[in-house]
Amino acid sequence: MPRLFLAVWPPEDVVEELHALPRKDQRGVRFLAPETWHITLRFLGEARVADVADALEGAQLLAATVRLGPAVDVLAERTLVVPADGLDQLADTVRQRTAKVGEPEARRRFVGHLTIARIKPHVAMPRALGTSISATFDVDEVALVLSRLEPSGARYETIETWPVG
Repeated sequence: MPRLFLAVWPPEDVVEELHALPRKDQRGVRFLAPETWHITLRFLGEARVADVADALEGAQLLAATVRLGPAVDVLAERTLVVPADGLDQLADTVRQRTAKVGEPEARRRFVGHLTIARIKPHVAMPRALGTSISATFDVDEVALVLSRLEPSGARYETIETWPVG
């Protein structure tokens, strides 16, 4: 079975703004490629695409506006993220509708964020930490994304979408 998650992709203008963050190469810090930047609403793990589609069929996915910022932060001590507010209600709907699909939820509360780098233990935080960021965008759709883990990093492919609003 494929490895899946449900997510929101930021629009190109927001990706360009985030791309301007300091991303200097540093041993032990792996900055993610901009084309992989997303906000996960629910990680499903190994699941069937048809089960996800069935779970979201007819779902009322309410409009949402994402607010990124106020600054680059750290999540779980080793993940550099941009906080993302405004998706709680959409994430709750997605999580409720897909509760019986894929792996059980590991986290009880949704924490909206966009991951920009992963940091190995005992490595100094990159310069981007604390950098101010302020961007907003309206969510157009929720995407079902196929994740392929490769030696060079994860590769993502949107395989289905549902309109929002």
